[in-house]
Amino acid sequence: MDGEQGRQRPDSGKNLIKIPSYQEVFGNGAAASSSSSTPSSYNPPLPSAAAAAAGSSSSSSFSEAFSFLKSSEFYSPPPPPPQPSTSPRPPLAGATTTPSQSKNSILVSNRQKGNPLLKHIRNARWTFADIVPDYVIGQSSCALYISLRYHLLHPDYLYYRIRELQKNFKLRVILCHIDIEDVVKPLHEITRTSLLHDCTLLCGWSLEECGRYLETIKVFENKPADSIREHTDNDYLSRFTHALTSIRRVNKTDVITLGSSFGSLSRIMDASMEELARCPGIGERKVKRLHDTFHEPFKRVTPRPNLVVPDTPDREKASGQPSSTNDGTPEKSDTSKNKKGSDVKSALTAAFAKYSEKVRSQGRDAAHEAGEGPSSSTMEGDKTKQLD
Repeated sequence: MDGEQGRQRPDSGKNLIKIPSYQEVFGNGAAASSSSSTPSSYNPPLPSAAAAAAGSSSSSSFSEAFSFLKSSEFYSPPPPPPQPSTSPRPPLAGATTTPSQSKNSILVSNRQKGNPLLKHIRNARWTFADIVPDYVIGQSSCALYISLRYHLLHPDYLYYRIRELQKNFKLRVILCHIDIEDVVKPLHEITRTSLLHDCTLLCGWSLEECGRYLETIKVFENKPADSIREHTDNDYLSRFTHALTSIRRVNKTDVITLGSSFGSLSRIMDASMEELARCPGIGERKVKRLHDTFHEPFKRVTPRPNLVVPDTPDREKASGQPSSTNDGTPEKSDTSKNKKGSDVKSALTAAFAKYSEKVRSQGRDAAHEAGEGPSSSTMEGDKTKQLD
């Protein structure tokens, strides 16, 4: 009863504000809104479109019921939501590198942390990675770094590092930093180890040079061999110049002089030294160098003298016959023998004479010691003659 009287009181009072109850807001929906008789000044009517959909959902009824608060002085709009930033986020400290970055950069092993060589790799990107070699320069190339001072302290280090690589890389570079003065013995050991395990040895006398080697191999990784090969044009003048300048002391000015004087390469090759000397600017050394280049044989054959040991004069006298050849025909005396053959013959004759005299003296001494008669001495003389 009291509730019904309270609902009828607003008709008589003008300063009272009606607050809707819970049932009116969330309960019966359209029935509660239709049964309410609130003044238009304090509870404005719902719009036509909102009134049609008032019974569809409770959330729309709640917002429409308190929509009059937006026009009061106590309402302030909520702050706008933060806009998403378009700038890229910085990478995390522990994030791994993407495949594209690792493909275009030098991979450095964690063992090389603190190596001052890394400060001099400036023309190529590099990043740390968990790899077996010290540096991975490409898909099929790697490098191992060692200094001669470290090799003297650990002689077996390079061998075990090469053995860890197995056969995973086609190009294996041994980057050796020469940081001592006496380099003969340790460098010989490193060279021998590199050759036995099919590795390429690169020696650098400073850290800047070692870093430049790594940068150059990385930059020329995917480039063909034509980029470092000498380029020669296919026209006749270029090939003519390239052929003649390969001879020592011959420059491009001399090529122009020779070409204008003779006209072709074949005439230059057939020219004599006098004809070459007539060309202006071609000196004596260049003339000799050109003539020797075109007229010397490709293979030098040095004839070896055949030394024939002559028979001893004792044998020739005993036989009473002149020496004969292998065919059985008597050898004719040649008066035109060279001096070298006569010298050899005289030297051998003197040597055999000394040898026979020595044998005779030894036989006489042995006979005196044994106390034998003259018969034994004569027998010894015959033996020595036979030996001669």
